[in-house]
Amino acid sequence: MLFPTLTFGVFFLLVFALVWSAPSNEWRKLLLLVSSWVFYGAWDWRFVPLLIFSALMNWAVAKGIASDRFAYRRKSLLLCGVAINLLILGFFKYFDFFTEQVGATLAAIGFERDLPMLQVILPIGISFFTFQGISYVVDVYRRRVEPAALLDILLLMSFFPHLVAGPIVRAADLVPQFQARPRLDRSMVSMALLLIVWGLFKKTVIASELAVNFVDPVFADPASHSSLDLVFAAYGYAVQIYCDFSAYTDMAIGLAALLGYRFPRNFDQPYRASSLQDFWRRWHITLSQWLRDYLYIEALGGSRGGKLLTYRNLILTMLLGGLWHGANWTFVIWGGLHGTVLAVERLWADKAPKHWPPLPAWARLLITFHIVVLGWIFFRAASFADALAYLGGIATPFTGPSAFTASPLIVLLIALGLAIHATPRRWISDAAIGIRALPAPLVGVGLAALILVIDAMRFEGVAPFIYYRF
Repeated sequence: MLFPTLTFGVFFLLVFALVWSAPSNEWRKLLLLVSSWVFYGAWDWRFVPLLIFSALMNWAVAKGIASDRFAYRRKSLLLCGVAINLLILGFFKYFDFFTEQVGATLAAIGFERDLPMLQVILPIGISFFTFQGISYVVDVYRRRVEPAALLDILLLMSFFPHLVAGPIVRAADLVPQFQARPRLDRSMVSMALLLIVWGLFKKTVIASELAVNFVDPVFADPASHSSLDLVFAAYGYAVQIYCDFSAYTDMAIGLAALLGYRFPRNFDQPYRASSLQDFWRRWHITLSQWLRDYLYIEALGGSRGGKLLTYRNLILTMLLGGLWHGANWTFVIWGGLHGTVLAVERLWADKAPKHWPPLPAWARLLITFHIVVLGWIFFRAASFADALAYLGGIATPFTGPSAFTASPLIVLLIALGLAIHATPRRWISDAAIGIRALPAPLVGVGLAALILVIDAMRFEGVAPFIYYRF
């Protein structure tokens, strides 16, 4: 089920009516849990048991960790829980990829073999609920949270607003909300409705239009497009992926708020970052915080081992973060690029002469933005060879087609997307305050009119969100 569809709209209205009429908080959570399984099962019912098993396993491991008095057994349980999570993720997401790489390596050294390719179907959202499970058992082990009731953990890992594409909401933030019966006020409703409509516009009008009518055709056949087309398509994809993913986040936050729960912020104008470190404080904030806390610090040691190990850990964290996005070398290159630049930034901060004046803010912003756009080319390309061909087309502007095929509408949408990205957050808050002051019937009519306008403007059909495949 996709958020911007009539099917999901009917589903959510039914869930909304059921949970707010539930006789108790336990019934409410049970209704939300079953609704979340229905939501997930609408894609493929075969993977609902996997989602339930993952939650049960993490609940049992955390319970065992919390009740055991012996440190070595607690650590063994932790390692077992993390390993099971990673095995589940590794099998479904990387089995065929690694089998293919092993086969290619054997063939290269003269030992060609037919290795089994299972064509494993990737369960939607598996990366997100697996990371959520890992963070829960680690937090219980570190005594950051107390073990929660089974129903709360089942709901934590299955809650449909964030199930398939985040934000990654930690147990410490969401379980206490599940344990108290939520309340809904006009302030939450007005902000939620605004975020949902805002997200609907970004996804269906800007992201989908850019993807279908410009970005996808250019990336599919870069040799048939001019160097200027390639540059604009790279900028277009930067706008597309921001509008697409931030739209999902906005809608997830809004939907959760209408059910009485608060999700953390996930984007903060990332293309205004003055360094790549600053970019990762602003882009997919819950993932970057997860990678920092559980991989960079917890698993690799962070900056505790000295400067050289710090640089290594930054690169490894982003390489693994790239691989998390998908079983393709393009994601590894993307992560490696980000990790290398992060390490260079740290090296520069450590070694640069103190008397050298810093670059102007506008220069740092432009450099950072174009490093990010360069990374997006690898992220978007179907293969490493395609990414190199794309970059080659940009670097040789006089050898290929010369016509600029982007329509004025596409150029306008790129500019509009960047303008939306730069919208001060207080404007949205002020708009929500204004909506809250209006009579409810007027808000309803206005909301319906906006949705009809957006529906009339959007491209035919609704493509899945980009991050559904991660």
